[in-house]
Formats: sequence, C-alpha cells, structure tokens
Amino acid sequence: MRLFRPALLATALLTSAAPAGLFQGDNDIGDNPKAGSMTFDAEHGEYRITGGGANIWAKADAFHFVWRRLSGDAILTAQIRFLGAGGVPHRKAVLMFRQDLGPGSAYADAAVHGSGLTSLQYRPSEGADTAEVHAHVEAPATLRIERRGNRFLLYTGDATGPMILGGSVMVQLHDPVYVGLGVCSHDANALETAVFSNVAIDTPAPAAAQQRWRSHISIFDLKSRSTRVLYTADTVFEAPNWTRDGRYLLVNSGGALFRLPVNGEPIEKLSLAGGLSVNNDHGPSPDGLFLGVSARTADSGGSRVYLASSDGSSPTLMTPASPSYFHGWSPDGNWLAFVADRGDSFHVFRIPKSGGDEQRLTSAPGYDDGPDYSPDGKWIYFNSNRSGGWDIWRMPASGAGPNDALAERITEDELEDWFPHPSPNGKWLVFLSFPKGTPTHNDRTEVKLRMMPLPKKKPDLRNLETLTTVFGGQGTINVNSWSPDSKKFAFVSYEKLNQ
Repeated sequence: MRLFRPALLATALLTSAAPAGLFQGDNDIGDNPKAGSMTFDAEHGEYRITGGGANIWAKADAFHFVWRRLSGDAILTAQIRFLGAGGVPHRKAVLMFRQDLGPGSAYADAAVHGSGLTSLQYRPSEGADTAEVHAHVEAPATLRIERRGNRFLLYTGDATGPMILGGSVMVQLHDPVYVGLGVCSHDANALETAVFSNVAIDTPAPAAAQQRWRSHISIFDLKSRSTRVLYTADTVFEAPNWTRDGRYLLVNSGGALFRLPVNGEPIEKLSLAGGLSVNNDHGPSPDGLFLGVSARTADSGGSRVYLASSDGSSPTLMTPASPSYFHGWSPDGNWLAFVADRGDSFHVFRIPKSGGDEQRLTSAPGYDDGPDYSPDGKWIYFNSNRSGGWDIWRMPASGAGPNDALAERITEDELEDWFPHPSPNGKWLVFLSFPKGTPTHNDRTEVKLRMMPLPKKKPDLRNLETLTTVFGGQGTINVNSWSPDSKKFAFVSYEKLNQ
C-alpha cells in the first residue's frame, strides 16, 4: 500500500519549502559554503539533487536534503546514479530518516558512496558520533531503507530481482520524522549531483511472526567423536566459552551472561554492572581474573569492548569507538583482539589490557572477523573474504604488515569458513563452515564444524575433517570454546519452534 494517497497528504508543510513529487521541501543541512539545489522531473519521476557539505558523519552533517514529514513505519526505495566522475570517492547519496533538520540530528540512512561503498549509517542521539554497518554489495542498482519502530534495515538489489538485507540498527526517533533523499559532496568547496529515480515511499507489510528458537548447548568429545547435549532451552543461547578451571561454560542470552556448570547443575545468571547488554563475543582472560566482552548500553548506539572482573563487576570501556567486537585474548593476557569498522570495513585490531590506543593489524580490502590467538602467541587466526569467498587466514600477532603481505591463507575450498579457534595444546584448529555462497554468518542454516591440525609452517589440508553437521551458524562458536585440556569443545545448535 502506497503511503501518499490524497487522504494522507494532510501532513503539515514547512512554509519555507516548496513541494515536489513525493516530498514537501528541500534545503541545506549544516554548514554548506556552496548552496545545494533540487529539480524534479515530473514526466520521468526523477529527482536531480545537487549538494555540497563536508560530510554526513561524525557529530554534525552538511548536505542537501529533500524531505517530507511523516509518522509511523515506512519504506524508502530508489535507484541512484551519480553524474560525472566526481571529486571525492566518498561523496554520498543517501536515503534518510531524520529526527529534525539540525546538523547534529539523530538519523539512520542508506548511503551509497561514489566509490560504490554502501552502508547503513546512523547517529543514535543528538550530537553523538555516527557509526555504520557495511553492506556486502557495492553500488547496488536499487537501494532501500525501512523503518520498523526504532529498527532501521538496509536492503540492496539489482534492477528487477529480490532485495537482500544488508544490515540493521536500532535508533530511537520520535514521530513525526523527516524522510527523504540527500547528497553530500564530501568537499565543502565543491558540489556533486546524483539522480534518484523510481523513488517510492511505502508502508511495510505487517511483520511476520518472530522466529522462535530452541537452543542446544552441547559438548563435542574429540576422542569418542561424540556429542553430548548439556543444556536445552526454548530461547536463544550463544557463544560458549570454557572457564579456565574447566567447571563452567559462559554463554549469553538476551543481553545477559550466564554460567552453566558442566556437571549438570542449574544455570546461573552472571550480573554485569553498568547496564551493559552483552552480545555473543566474550571470553575469560588466561588467568581467569577478567572478562573481555562486547556490549552496548542504552545510549551507546553500537557495540564496544569492555574489560570486567570475572564476576561481571567493574566494567571498563576499552574502545570508545563503535562498532567494536571482542574476540580473543593473547596467551600472556596482555592484549585483547577485536574487530572493528573504522570507516572502510571490518578489520582486526588489538588493544592493551592496561588500556591505551587501539592498534590496527589488517588493512587489505575485504572484511575480516573472528581473530583468535595461537597458544604460543605467535599467530592470530581470523576469517576474511579478501580472496572472494570466506576463508581462514593467519598473520603474526603483531600484525599483517604493509599491504597485509605477512597474512597467510589457511583454507581454500567452496565452503565459507568462519571463526577459527586454536586448541590450548596447539594441536588443532576448529572452525565453522557455511554452505557455498552464504554471504555472512548472521543466519542460521545447516553448517559444518570442521577441524584440521594447527599449521606449523605451510598449511596442510589433507587432514581436514568434518566433525559434525548441525543446524547452527550465528551463535554456534563465535568465540573460543575449547576445554582447558583440549579434549572437548562446546557449541550451540538450534531448532525452529514455529515452523
């Protein structure tokens, strides 16, 4: 159902703006030394928008915005093309939901850059820093952003095919909001032009019933090659860690951490101070005294890395910038490895446990994730799509070097490999493999848990073994789940409750 039937055109116009097509007005947002403009081709339904401004980013924006005000859920879709070669690769054309017309307004947008980079950008509150989620498609033919309450979803597609989800974020905007099209030159002293065609503003179909899951927290025994289900619950549990004393598994569910005794005693909730909502990336330090966790607070926007005591008390923020996701400890306990997006894609970083500046360890084009240290501390294993599909790679613990010349590819077959975890005794590497063509790890599907000898020098795939096939994926083994004695590892499989 299209929103803008005649009965729905009663939304108040701002008196300084002139209506055009679906929109009520247009104006520059923020500091624009060169004024932007918009022309509407009614015959072809195209909006030609010229904008200046330094950026749509950080704490304040500068760009040209074509808008209307509305309330409730909505979908904004368009096909976008830039005119001319452009002066800056990061010039942007965006589909945006915005709280107000001030430069520091909270917002969410689907942005395509002149370079082709496509992302879901968002500022969670007035004057906060902007963050983004990168799509896995560049320069899509069709771009879409959808608002469902406080959830905003990015979709990409070709000219005629289905739309594919590229990311989602939570941003609290109060009705009415401004929805529209924007262009930023990324150079305050220049202007850039983009053409938006096949623009549509629709109401979403009623949301489907939310998928419910049953979780099976299990332990795989290497000697017997057998699986034992330790705990089952009709909710989502994720990412088991083994505590250093071998007595418990740490798992997360609903933003909280839980401690599950491996001897079958009842599960117990681990209180985390500071109102932290934990995701599926966490792990105890080698001495068992600390926890590295990825978490967010109600006002933080994206995930950040925290260091807490083993009982969840005294959390310390380690990475003020977001999004940042913890993944592993160095064996000496001095470093936390994590992945973060700092404007170009997700890459591997590390930060001292004692605090200080984060250090970027990878830089090659592509998406890196899941870093975990070898037990001798010499290597960091990670997964990357830099070679096309998702494979396991490794690099020296100090970094991959200029142009990532020191990174080595470990796996190379048709499956999509994620989250490599070396065993504490240095003998094995277990990882998760999705079917060929699976674009990310976010879905749950049939996956394989595979193992190979931990490479000493040159990778050797002759002893690569599939241990078990389960319905899993997101949450199965996001972080290291080996037992301290390297005889077992834990994982989570899932079962759909509402087929």
